[in-house]
Amino acid sequence: MSRLVISAAFGLFSLIVGAAHAAEVTLSLPGDDPVDRRTVTYECGDAGTLDVEYINSGSVSLAVFAHDGEPVVAANVLAASGARYAGGVYVWWSKGKNGSLYNLMQGEDAAPVAECEEAQ
Repeated sequence: MSRLVISAAFGLFSLIVGAAHAAEVTLSLPGDDPVDRRTVTYECGDAGTLDVEYINSGSVSLAVFAHDGEPVVAANVLAASGARYAGGVYVWWSKGKNGSLYNLMQGEDAAPVAECEEAQ
């Protein structure tokens, strides 16, 4: 399981991914915006559950999750509605208490690989 460590000091946060052999990524952001993070668990029907950690600091918004055992770090990108995050081959699109996970390798018009609803 992936592990995430965030430090809010001076717009700096660290991302540690991996269990046995951790890799560390540290991002330094200009300014002194605080780092806000929250984890939301989604129920995705036959696809099981998806834990998404949202990390926000100023204009930077990330969604971190694992899909099929692979860590995904997705950045917020332009969306007509809701919040859309892209990372690797995946797009996570959250709208209110619902979210959809897309695999872009299946084509831009493909159906989501998971339709999710925030767990109660």
